[in-house]
Amino acid sequence: MKKILVVEDNETNMYLITFILKNRAYEVLEAKSGEEGVETAKGETPDLIIMDIQLPGIDGLEATRQIRVSEANEKVPIVALTSFAMVGDREKAIEAGCTGYIEKPINPETFMTEIEKFL
Repeated sequence: MKKILVVEDNETNMYLITFILKNRAYEVLEAKSGEEGVETAKGETPDLIIMDIQLPGIDGLEATRQIRVSEANEKVPIVALTSFAMVGDREKAIEAGCTGYIEKPINPETFMTEIEKFL
């Protein structure tokens, strides 16, 4: 069973993402802040990380940079998740170490198709 770490501070988004992933038989790890996401990634070595960009404490871009420093996680796909889809945001996410980028709101119909591209 593949393990996916979801770093998301919004409870509604966390519930929706977790519900979709568990229905596809993925093991889901949850983190509600950038710091918690970094610690969980270091301790668990997930197969994929879904990283919200706007987080309390350190943001998702900084959390991604910190995760990438770990040798165990340097190749783990990290998908940025953001509702602030401005010009240049995709590039900032890629520069920080993200493998891909998904815009909110999450579309339950297409979410798994997008996520499974990275697994």
